[in-house]
Amino acid sequence: MKSSRLEAFSDGVIAIIITIMVLELKAPEEANLKGLLSIAPVFIGYLVSFAYVGIYWNSHHHLFQITEKVNGKILWSNLHLLFWLSLIPFTTSWIGENHIKSLPVALYGFVFLMSGIAFLMLKMQILNTHDKSAPIYEMIGSHKKEHLSLVVYIVGICFAFVNTNIAIICFMGVGAIWFLPDRRIERNN
Repeated sequence: MKSSRLEAFSDGVIAIIITIMVLELKAPEEANLKGLLSIAPVFIGYLVSFAYVGIYWNSHHHLFQITEKVNGKILWSNLHLLFWLSLIPFTTSWIGENHIKSLPVALYGFVFLMSGIAFLMLKMQILNTHDKSAPIYEMIGSHKKEHLSLVVYIVGICFAFVNTNIAIICFMGVGAIWFLPDRRIERNN
């Protein structure tokens, strides 16, 4: 089965996720710099979440550019990923409304952790549908970056109950290492 319907559906869901996040941004009541600064933490949360959703969209796009076959397991794995991504607007809003308190930050990290696990599961399902000699194995390579990301997410979630700023830095750090797509996929497409 071709991946075009899966990609179109995923693109639509991701577009809706971004739309929901931007609709959660409320204009400040005061029309001055103080009013604008009062929403800075909410805007920064939006910016980080937008970057994450963009990274997942970009990675998803690249992954399906090299995927030759799609089956039911891949469809369900993709839905699993979209489920976790769809929770990003909720956790982003909760952090903004609660001024970076421990539980909202921990849940924010947990959603990122589960999104990372879901993306890794999707990649594994895609690899399982291809022969071991297929070029996709060389392009995807090892999963070191994924495993490192999962460890940093867990560290960040733990830090959310000690120092939320360190937790946020952990989450932003993971985003930073994923900002650029894998060069092997770029070269081979």
